[in-house]
Amino acid sequence: MSQIDLAWGAGPSARYEALAERFRPIFARIAERAVERELTRELAFEPIKWLREAGFGAVRLPVEAGGLGASLPELANLLIELSEADSNVTQSLRVHFGLTEDVLNSRDDARRARWFKRIAAGEYAGSAWTEAGDAALAAFGTRLTETDGALRLNGAKYYTTGSLYASWIDVGATGTQGEEVSVFVRTDAPGVSIVDDWDGFGQILSVSGTTTFTEVAVAPEEVVLDTERFRYGAAFYQLYHLATIAGIGRAITRDVARAVAARNRTHTHANGPRSAQDPQVLAVVGRARGAAYSAAAIALQAAGSLQRAFEAHFAGDEAAEERANAIAELETAQAQTVVTNLILDASTTLFDALGASATRKPLGLDRHWRNVRTLSSHNPRIYKDRIVGDFAVNGTLPPYQWRIGTPAIEPARQAAE
Repeated sequence: MSQIDLAWGAGPSARYEALAERFRPIFARIAERAVERELTRELAFEPIKWLREAGFGAVRLPVEAGGLGASLPELANLLIELSEADSNVTQSLRVHFGLTEDVLNSRDDARRARWFKRIAAGEYAGSAWTEAGDAALAAFGTRLTETDGALRLNGAKYYTTGSLYASWIDVGATGTQGEEVSVFVRTDAPGVSIVDDWDGFGQILSVSGTTTFTEVAVAPEEVVLDTERFRYGAAFYQLYHLATIAGIGRAITRDVARAVAARNRTHTHANGPRSAQDPQVLAVVGRARGAAYSAAAIALQAAGSLQRAFEAHFAGDEAAEERANAIAELETAQAQTVVTNLILDASTTLFDALGASATRKPLGLDRHWRNVRTLSSHNPRIYKDRIVGDFAVNGTLPPYQWRIGTPAIEPARQAAE
């Protein structure tokens, strides 16, 4: 059934329905056991395999390169639909689609050809950027060294989302000259160890645990300067969260509507013989649906700004490209707090439409709040309203990239200690 028939509105393009129909049977298959996987911590190897076989990871590639040539709004809408089925699966593919976007923007023809072939063949990439504990803010502890002309990678990462499902890992590292680089290594390379020790209460199947690198051999062509990666990267990764959260909003609506329709028990002070006939209960469901509708609409509006940034990259006007990148960052920033608030609220108030039995663990309804709360803890949203306000008042452009770590000790403080 089309998005229009489901009252979610038209897709982002005239061809979107034809594009989505290719994947909807797989999304439905993924949704069938999503709660069971969540409750038993069954990793999503099968859903990832189904998507790989259908070419989902290659949707952004040009048709001539083995992809479907999807636009960024089309990708965002597909991610919303996938997230309604199981947001763990969507989150696991976040860095893969980020790498794909980076390759699409690359001016290195050899790199483009190499990665187009890999992505079209169904190879995925996972993440290894964040370092836990006392990792420095200014530089990565994970380092690339060179001995007798051979490059080696050593270090440890946490939040290595999707790597256990992937063929490659995108690693943030300090290069041989102290520069920031991205290093790409195979997950099965000697010296790579991936552990599913993610202990967060949400997105528990996104395999976001620890990966260590011990004397891992690195091919020179798999090292990219951080300054050469696509400029709207921060906006892209935030848009990805927005689409995932919007999809969770649709899952909330689906689950609470089904539960209300099936509910026979009622209260003495209710407004009807069944919950499905109680105006107050119906209003709770309606508000949740309105939140999901609005979240998706906002996410798709932000996706349009990234599409403009992508197109500006090839237009030959550097100033216009920089402006488009800044606007994309601002649009995703001002969307972030609104979308997360809408769906966090819906994930809580859904229980108002149901009885206390809805809190039973086997139903898994708590997963929606846990997953949204986990996703909305990334790239702290408390800073976004300030960044947007600073632009509105002072014209200040936003930062392009976020890092987390321990800042260096200030000289005055260091002397006092």
